[in-house]
Amino acid sequence: MNDILVLYYSRNGHTAQLARLLARGIEEVPGMRARLRQVPPVAPVTETAQPPVPDEGAPYVTRQDLVECSGLALGSPTRFGNMAAPLKHFLDGTGAEWASGALVGKPAALFTSTSTMHGGQESTLLTMALPLLHHGMLIVGIPYTEPALTATHSGGTPYGASHVAGAKGENAISEHERELARALGRRLADTARKLAAGA
Repeated sequence: MNDILVLYYSRNGHTAQLARLLARGIEEVPGMRARLRQVPPVAPVTETAQPPVPDEGAPYVTRQDLVECSGLALGSPTRFGNMAAPLKHFLDGTGAEWASGALVGKPAALFTSTSTMHGGQESTLLTMALPLLHHGMLIVGIPYTEPALTATHSGGTPYGASHVAGAKGENAISEHERELARALGRRLADTARKLAAGA
């Protein structure tokens, strides 16, 4: 199990970009691979089904991806200071994995994107951690030994990687945001590798 599951929901592409940056960081750690997956959108009318394969981007996640991963990076845009409904909907359906302990002892990291600087990045990252703690996962963040964490004027927090997209999504991911996302990916993969070696 050398795969780190990078699981996300992205509406306008910014969270997906962060996911790919985390994946790059993961794959900078020898022997570790990133498995990019997304959750499907949810419809207000529950009878509406999504096609089994997305039109673009990473494949949809399966429960088996959770079982097979050695770590998890979880990402979502912010919705009123919390994760987006599609990601919450998926997590709410992981009762069997919780009961079996499929994620117990595995490391996890978090990432998000907001329109504004104070649009709820930290609260989103913290609330995304709650279901993972219930699953028995070990949360890793970004330590202040990463110079970009104190230098950033946009996204990036000790709780996880983040991006300030702008009110109309006009902001490209900054160099500091890129550095921090890759650093978080490396830290997650390195932690997973060390935990597996000590098992």
